[in-house]
Amino acid sequence: MSKQEPPIQLSEAEIRATYAQGEEAVVSLVTQLLERLTKLESQVNELKGRLSKNSRNSSKPPSGDGFGKRTKSLRRKSEKSSGGQPGHQGHTLEWSSDPDFVDRHEVNVCSTCGASLASVPAEQVLARQVFDIPPIEVLVSEHQVEVKSCLRCGQSTQGSFPAEASNVVQYGPRIKAMMVYLMDGQLLPSHRACEVLKDLMNVSVSDGTFYTTRDQCFEHLAPIDAEIKQAIQAAEVGHFDETGLRVNQRLWWLHVASTNGLTYYFVHPKRGQTAMDEMDVLPEFDGKAVHDGWKSYQTYACEHFLCNAHHLRELQYILERYGQWWAFQLSLLLVTIHTQVETLKAQGKQTLSSEDLAAFDTRYEAILEQGFAENPMPPPPETKKRGRPKRSPPRNLLERLRDQKASVLGFMHDFAIPFDNNQAERDLRMMKLKQKISGCFRSEDGAKKFCRIRGYLATLRKQGHNVLDALIDLFSGNSQSPLPQPK
Repeated sequence: MSKQEPPIQLSEAEIRATYAQGEEAVVSLVTQLLERLTKLESQVNELKGRLSKNSRNSSKPPSGDGFGKRTKSLRRKSEKSSGGQPGHQGHTLEWSSDPDFVDRHEVNVCSTCGASLASVPAEQVLARQVFDIPPIEVLVSEHQVEVKSCLRCGQSTQGSFPAEASNVVQYGPRIKAMMVYLMDGQLLPSHRACEVLKDLMNVSVSDGTFYTTRDQCFEHLAPIDAEIKQAIQAAEVGHFDETGLRVNQRLWWLHVASTNGLTYYFVHPKRGQTAMDEMDVLPEFDGKAVHDGWKSYQTYACEHFLCNAHHLRELQYILERYGQWWAFQLSLLLVTIHTQVETLKAQGKQTLSSEDLAAFDTRYEAILEQGFAENPMPPPPETKKRGRPKRSPPRNLLERLRDQKASVLGFMHDFAIPFDNNQAERDLRMMKLKQKISGCFRSEDGAKKFCRIRGYLATLRKQGHNVLDALIDLFSGNSQSPLPQPK
């Protein structure tokens, strides 16, 4: 939007003076006023468009919607009732046939007359079970190694301490794993993580110990981090996205490359190709890349496919802001194709029939033709300007849907391609939550450490591993790669 201009202030005397100068002076004044009015109308329409955007019809996050009640959703209403569905196997505590201990509550006195029942045998024993954890306490293990001198040669030989006993006194792998789990797994600030350890285990740990432990975890994960990165480079389908991240009170960018089983994060002061080159996933990636259409992605030689969840939100905006019915028709078409594809996938099929493909393609073209008819190219400006002539939001979206049709409808032709880029968006969502809970990162070094550890934890969860157990193994010197092992 152009810089705000000062308000028009014309007194009656000035208007009359202009009128007295003749017809040309009046025409010149009216022309200037009309130009100014046209510019102001354009600014008002632009501002209205911005105010009309929210998380349902644009890429704005839900946090930008404010506190107004949301009454609409792009999700279709389910036909199922709330709660558990018929045939659903519930989860509840099951009776244990081998309890850890049994506490017998004897009856020694009659509740009516007070007579002694100590020698009376029980007629029946009723039982109930309580599942709980024992009191948490810290155990101190002392490791001793022997030193012996050889009787033959006199050489002194010393035993070996285990990996977790690298210093004279230190915390063990379980407490260290808990520190990393609280800070990078559950996203707690360090001071709150200290409170948790103090309340649960009566262990007083300083903030500095937490960060030292995180540094150790970061170093241990270097080879595993490289393995995750290489596995994504070789993946058939990869999801890519980026979001703003505050580092040392400045706007940086958090980039993510992921699959349904792997997650890799990278933080950089820039958003575009420079950052992607340094991340070094896309330059080596030759599979199918799914993203939101950010122009920097298009510079890489892999196949590109666009996120249709973004398209549905943009189409919703066109419908609400401009009232253009073609946007609803195209949304309905995309959802219909997606539903049919998912149905065939569930049946074990690999492709749509040639008749369905042709019908969907024809319908897609017809809807775009209708949209272009409602949004013709604007007339060329009277004064030639550099760059691409400005187009309306509906026209911009239509041209993208036309020019990148293969990337939009890729999921229809190849069932390996997902309908949207929600995988990458889910991988970024918790990183945004980190900022809401703990604020920005104070340094680039801290942001990079968090990204490596969080990527490892996210990959563990995707692979179905227990995160805490994996961290305990890591600090015990028995780190295991979370990548699927070849059969």
